[in-house]
Amino acid sequence: MIKAIGLAIGQLSDRGFRGVLWRSIGLAALVFVLLWLGVGFLVANTALFATGWLEGVVDVLGVAAVLVLTWFLFPAVIGVILSFFLEDAANAVDRRHYPHLPPARNQPIVEIVVTTLKFLGIALVLNLVALLFLLVPPLFPFVFYGINGYLLGREYYELVALRRLDPVSALGVKRTRQAPLMGFGVLVAFAFTVPIVNLLTPLIATAAMVHMVETWRQRGA
Repeated sequence: MIKAIGLAIGQLSDRGFRGVLWRSIGLAALVFVLLWLGVGFLVANTALFATGWLEGVVDVLGVAAVLVLTWFLFPAVIGVILSFFLEDAANAVDRRHYPHLPPARNQPIVEIVVTTLKFLGIALVLNLVALLFLLVPPLFPFVFYGINGYLLGREYYELVALRRLDPVSALGVKRTRQAPLMGFGVLVAFAFTVPIVNLLTPLIATAAMVHMVETWRQRGA
């Protein structure tokens, strides 16, 4: 796992690899610019109070709230947008490290939908359970990283493994690699909570998982 992460970080020098990141940051910035323009329009054209100074305070607070939300949500929005380009990142890893491999398999749309819905369902249930541990603050960080480590390890594995394995084979490999997947997921979950690092996390996690899955696939063969 450590070697895979090292190879993924080393690929940040790859122009095509970095292009995926810059496209994601650019689209996220565009989303927030449109949000700012929309809020600015509403603030300028909506009067909630007759008193001038009170209306001015509300306008300033509204703009400040948008700026604060932007600061906290920017990495998350980049992560969502980047998810649409992760296949490009995986292909970049293949070109650099595994040029001998045939093209990745085309996943049927039904397979993609079923996998996504299953993941979302599990994520919803487990995170609702995690919220209960807010009542026990000392345990909450462990539960949070444990649950999200499990989810992220599963998510990135399935994202990558199903490119070259059918669902049955991918499930078989996953059952024998529960511990490294959990450890990988916990590292990813922690990285998502670190400012600046969280901007690179989805890209590096995808590339590292490509290396891990290919290693496991070759050992299985």
